[in-house]
Amino acid sequence: MDYQKYNALLITQEKNILTVTINRPEKKNAITAELHGEICTIFNDIEADDTVDVVILTGSGGAFCAGGDLTWLLSQHGDPVATSVGIAHDRKLQNTLLDFEKIIIAKVEGPAVGLGCSLALLCDFVYATHEAVFADPHVSVGLVAGDGGAFLWPQLIGYARARRYLLTGEPISGLEAAAIGLITESVAADQLDEKVAKMAARIARGATHAIKWTKASINAGLKVTANAVIDRSAAYENMAMMLDDHRIALEAFQEKRKPVFTGK
Repeated sequence: MDYQKYNALLITQEKNILTVTINRPEKKNAITAELHGEICTIFNDIEADDTVDVVILTGSGGAFCAGGDLTWLLSQHGDPVATSVGIAHDRKLQNTLLDFEKIIIAKVEGPAVGLGCSLALLCDFVYATHEAVFADPHVSVGLVAGDGGAFLWPQLIGYARARRYLLTGEPISGLEAAAIGLITESVAADQLDEKVAKMAARIARGATHAIKWTKASINAGLKVTANAVIDRSAAYENMAMMLDDHRIALEAFQEKRKPVFTGK
């Protein structure tokens, strides 16, 4: 498989373990149109690569992924054609990862926010530093949690807790996320690489087909819930991208001030 076509993702391989690194460290790996397209393509390529059994997904520069790049989001505001392309990519990505049978391990430092958070939570194992930050703050920028949060958080931590975080955008640390079952485990920063490497090696030398098919069986139930939620949440998010509140929030974040929403 030729991974040289990827610009915003750094791809390395050791035996049957492939590491995918989101590589925009200067922007905390925030998602642009280019990165969004690459993330929506990479897992199809990996699925077709017979040399890979385990994937490690991580970010460069001490951050996992800070969510959508504000400049990119502002450029799409009010344009239903542009926003619908992004929404379609999100829906495709969610379904691709739910169907993806190879094991994915998220290695999280720093922020995992918005789509970055959903990317991590769609992985089979999520290891993070105690200080890592998980958040789905779509409502904070006038949007709907349409890229996975609306079905992932309730399934992982229950509806009561999920409402608290999704309806407020409140962030939680890696330590807190592990304590409530949102992620697999949090560890000290100097132990993260070793923890992930050990689990990747363990899976890589296991009974490949048994592991893959067990994962597929686990995800079968999650897919039922996801399919009941994805289309609605995506449609609502696309509608929200047309509203003034979304623009107001993005401009406020750019100018480092609090947004004053109008409800329009």
